[in-house]
Amino acid sequence: MLIIAGLGNPGSQYAGNRHNIGFMAVDAIQRRPGFSPWSKKFKALISEGELAGEKVLLIKPQTFMNLSGEAVGEAMRFYKLGPENIIAIYDELDLAAAKARIKTGGGHGGHNGVKSLDAHCGREYRRLRLGIGHPGAKELVHNHVLGDFAKVDQTWLSPLLDALADNAEMLVKGEDSQLMNKLALAVGGKPDDEKPAKAKPAKDGPNAEKKPVTRPTGQSHIHQARGGGKPNLPTSGPMAEMLKKMFGGKGE
Repeated sequence: MLIIAGLGNPGSQYAGNRHNIGFMAVDAIQRRPGFSPWSKKFKALISEGELAGEKVLLIKPQTFMNLSGEAVGEAMRFYKLGPENIIAIYDELDLAAAKARIKTGGGHGGHNGVKSLDAHCGREYRRLRLGIGHPGAKELVHNHVLGDFAKVDQTWLSPLLDALADNAEMLVKGEDSQLMNKLALAVGGKPDDEKPAKAKPAKDGPNAEKKPVTRPTGQSHIHQARGGGKPNLPTSGPMAEMLKKMFGGKGE
């Protein structure tokens, strides 16, 4: 069994906040077929369902962000699970808007909801971080995270959440790189595993980039004359011998 915990603050006044993108993510998953309506348990709203043959409990703590771990920890202990059975989804200031990253364990990065999870559940749970961007100055952070997403954000927010819900089985199966690629493509980005452009080959060696080169005149002057619109030169006889002596060894 897995617990997928979306972090956020309860109440309609917080529903559209950037800080509530974790709630938005599990709401999107819950709307897919196979999940029960939300009900109250563990100081949270929960929904049960199945993904990739695995029983899944979606949970939205109702204890406010700073105490998120109380609800998730209670559910974890009730089902006799460990942190390895938990996936937390939350907002990340240090990721550009529309970016996503996933990892197991790590630091809290100043996120109070994650601090609470660490305290109540241990640290070795999987963390799906959804970027909300940084406002650029520390004093602006509070209003940024507790501010609603702007209309322009919907161009990436809705596709991102839909792609996460559509590919939630990858999240359950641990197909993290494939999931990241799906999310990146959904918002018009490039897959994370896309190979970078090939470096230019070395100037020397078998794979050297072929570039037009100037050839010594005596090497193939007639060939170049044909390609460059110059008059044909004799190939034999005294004149040809004289031309060889005149141009042999010089560049063009």
